[in-house]
Amino acid sequence: MRVAFILLLASAFLSRADENAAGRWEGMVQIPGRQLMLVVDLAAESGGGGWQGSITIPELGIKGAPLSDIALKGSDIVFSIKGALADQRTGPAKFNAHFTGDGKLAGDFVQAGNTAPFALEKTGPPQVEIPRRSTVIAKEIEGEWKGGYELFGYPRKVTIKLQNGGPEGATAEFVIVGRKENKLPVDRVMQQGEFVTIDSHETGLSFEGRARKGEIQGTIFQGPLEIPVTLRRSN
Repeated sequence: MRVAFILLLASAFLSRADENAAGRWEGMVQIPGRQLMLVVDLAAESGGGGWQGSITIPELGIKGAPLSDIALKGSDIVFSIKGALADQRTGPAKFNAHFTGDGKLAGDFVQAGNTAPFALEKTGPPQVEIPRRSTVIAKEIEGEWKGGYELFGYPRKVTIKLQNGGPEGATAEFVIVGRKENKLPVDRVMQQGEFVTIDSHETGLSFEGRARKGEIQGTIFQGPLEIPVTLRRSN
């Protein structure tokens, strides 16, 4: 009988923790000399198998990036950003936080060895963004495309190689060459009609373009930057 009571009490505490954590949380992280807006959505997975979540940081061009390694223990919670803001040396960006009991969440944001405090407040039910998967692309846009642009007085060359990858949809090799060569990790390629989107959530960079008449006229987005680029098929 006592064991049953303890299990019932533990279940009640877990349910209360779940209720505290689930929701949309909005606020600021205080990095040196600057504030960044955060929007974090947390929801329990159906069937009680764990947690799912997403994060938006508008100033860094991160919108609906998935969360990973979500762990809730009492009034403490930790989670990481999957892909975006990851550092090769220290790994993914992480959040260590504590529920204060009044609809607020506070803690530390840790990225690339740096720590910054943040404070969030629950503003409503969770709106977790489920990552969309890559789609198959038309045969006409498979292949290698090249273009260029100028940024801060320096020329950059862009090469994007698109190909279908079977049931998992299309894949892309995305390379930008400036002072050095940067091969961007691409995690999603989508086509809707004439429009193509290529996302690199790890770098916070995306390309959106319209394929027509042998060109892809588009824009590279990264944070507040919007850079027009015209790609032409490589011979």
